[in-house]
Amino acid sequence: MTYRFWPGAGADEFYCGLVPQEWQARFGRSTLNRRMSGNLRSFEELARTATLAHELGKRVSVAFNVQSYSADRWDDLLAMLDQVAGNGADALIVGDLGLLAALGERGLPLRLHLCSVASCHNAETAQLAAELGATRVILPRHVTLSEIRAMCYALPALEIEAVILNDGCVFEEGSCHTLHLPGPLGGPICLERFRHEYHRGDGETLCESERERLQSNDEAGKKWIWYVFSCGFTVTAEGLPYGPCGLCAIPPLAAAGVAAVKIAGREGPLKRRLKSVEMARAVCGRHAGGDERDVTAYARGLRSNSELCQSGFMCYYREVSPSSA
Repeated sequence: MTYRFWPGAGADEFYCGLVPQEWQARFGRSTLNRRMSGNLRSFEELARTATLAHELGKRVSVAFNVQSYSADRWDDLLAMLDQVAGNGADALIVGDLGLLAALGERGLPLRLHLCSVASCHNAETAQLAAELGATRVILPRHVTLSEIRAMCYALPALEIEAVILNDGCVFEEGSCHTLHLPGPLGGPICLERFRHEYHRGDGETLCESERERLQSNDEAGKKWIWYVFSCGFTVTAEGLPYGPCGLCAIPPLAAAGVAAVKIAGREGPLKRRLKSVEMARAVCGRHAGGDERDVTAYARGLRSNSELCQSGFMCYYREVSPSSA
């Protein structure tokens, strides 16, 4: 599991970002990883974090998952990663294949994890990552169970990590370069709040039934986006978060040979992350002593809202979603 530092929460690993203040002063904070927030601010913070994790018997991974780094910062970046290795980190999460190759040749005493933004969708890409030095591949959100099984079967020595909770993405994250419009024009295109009109290609006026079908389609699209963005970031009365979820897929993921499941959203509120860890650990604990149907039913009942789960819109792995049963 990903995350810990809360007694009894149950995660086995912790991942974080690091943007030292001196780096931010020179290059800005968005040039090291894909999160503007949720980052440690110094090597001292990293060292303290790693010490605490190791005292608990856990590992720390640091994300350097920008998809490319400019040549004029390359030497500074590699020097920084040498410092990361010297301050207790156990692994680097890398999104740039060029950086992965450079680190593989550099021989740092760190595990290398290929980030989901590298868009590894098949065994051939995973094999390339392994050849470049990766010990683990973190899969994108839209990879299916059958694709995961194929990768685990083809590459048994390579660790596979799959997303299990939180943070959906309307597009394929690793290929997403969509435009972020100004707020009055709708903001990010993935939210689809921009103004638009429909016109027939033949120039004829839309009839009433066509307008109704288009309106129905728009409403369904907005509903799906609401689910993808964590159901409006709502939670249960106990604080359990709604939103993208693969908890009921833990049995088939484990059977396939997946080494770790990831709770996404490291910049999210602490309580949300803690509750996510508790849910995932509870399902894993159930899986250790129960049959698959019992685990699936337990996972779907955790948040006591059958309608949201039944929709299938929250599911990372639709093959086991209740809507496809």
